[in-house]
Amino acid sequence: MAIISENKTTAYVRYGNTQFRYAMIYVLVTFVVLTFLNIYSSESSQGLVYESKKSSMVEKCLLAGNEIANLDILNTTSAASVVSQMGNLNVDRIIITNQSGLAVYDSYADNNAVGRYVLFPEIVQAMNGNDVFTMQPQNGIIKSHAATPVVSYGTLIGCVYIMEYDADQGALLKSLQDNVFTITLILEIAVLLFSLIYSHIFSGRLQRIMNSMRIIQEGDYSHKVNMGGHDELTFLGDKFNDLTERLQSSERKRSQFVSDASHELKTPLASIKLLSDSILQNNMDMETVREFVEDIGNEADRLNRMTQKLLSLSRIESQEDGDCEIVSIVPTTERVVRMLSAIAEKNEITIETNLEDDCSILILEDDLYQIIFNLVENGIKYNTHGGKLNILLCKEEDNAVLRVTDTGVGIPEDALSHVFERFYRVDKARSRQSGGSGLGLSIVRNMVERNNGTIQVESVVGIGSTFTVTFPIFDTEEDNLT
Repeated sequence: MAIISENKTTAYVRYGNTQFRYAMIYVLVTFVVLTFLNIYSSESSQGLVYESKKSSMVEKCLLAGNEIANLDILNTTSAASVVSQMGNLNVDRIIITNQSGLAVYDSYADNNAVGRYVLFPEIVQAMNGNDVFTMQPQNGIIKSHAATPVVSYGTLIGCVYIMEYDADQGALLKSLQDNVFTITLILEIAVLLFSLIYSHIFSGRLQRIMNSMRIIQEGDYSHKVNMGGHDELTFLGDKFNDLTERLQSSERKRSQFVSDASHELKTPLASIKLLSDSILQNNMDMETVREFVEDIGNEADRLNRMTQKLLSLSRIESQEDGDCEIVSIVPTTERVVRMLSAIAEKNEITIETNLEDDCSILILEDDLYQIIFNLVENGIKYNTHGGKLNILLCKEEDNAVLRVTDTGVGIPEDALSHVFERFYRVDKARSRQSGGSGLGLSIVRNMVERNNGTIQVESVVGIGSTFTVTFPIFDTEEDNLT
């Protein structure tokens, strides 16, 4: 039990780890997707602000550069005059340099750069003839830089540099990015919780099936699993229940078979034991001993017949369908009648046959012989002394119908539904006397059904019984035409 429990625990842990792995993979995939969307949205919004700022600030630089290019002399006074004439540019700083990078105008009051060389990266690039724009969002403030060269009559005479701090748009951009990040974080947490909950529910439903499998493994075939829902697991649960029903039916039949076989085999064995003990424990004359030994032989024969029928029944139920052949019913029936005619004559039973030709069926020939033999033998054994046995073979639509009718004592109505069951005997005393084991009709039914046929019984007490076997006809002429 300790080993079984350890194996169950190991299987459950391995199964649980698998579910956890699947959940984590799902979370990881969603995390990557949401992170990508977060970065994309942040970059996209920042890109929109960048393009807007670039267009605005470069335009201001170009406007100032055009005015300065019209000056005759570029110095502090003329540059200041141009800036004042342009009005409010809505920038935080503007620097104007000459062609050598020397600042001639700076709007900053503190740390004014006039008279000094200004070598900002933007100014250096502008001096090389390029329009330059840079932007750095920092702590909710957008710091933008722009510079353009000033060209007069094809000659570079200086550059214009402007700088701007935009707290409003910076705060808006930061708020947008923070909101996107918050939404992403909330979604990821929601996905994580959903994955864990779904994994728990899914693993719980599968665990129900696993628990049911363990219960079935322990021998409780009546257990059913209720999955609920309308998904694949529900379908799996239904199939599992179908399997348990088949196992339960098979186990019930096996137990019944073992019980019945044990009971039936016990009777001849007990008789043999009783007779042999009587011989050993009593002083008998040779004639009495001979009678007892003959009874022992009869019981041994009955035990042998019962064992052979049990083996035949087990073989029929376990073997797969063999290679069927086209068999005519008439020759097989006539052969059975010849074999059993001696027993019929001994009991003064008249066998009448009315057999139509051209009734060929697809069947194992040994099965057909065994079916007819058992039915005719039963019709003789359980017939009245001097009675009749009629064997009729005819065609009804596309079927071959074989009817075996006797004039015996008949079968009570309440027993008709049980005559094909194993070890069932209507008259146990007479069955034992005639050597019956209660297995013949069960073997017949299994053989008939295995060859796509049907068997029925009709009986009236005191008048007789009729067994009807129906097989589909195999029409060789139509097959040849086809």
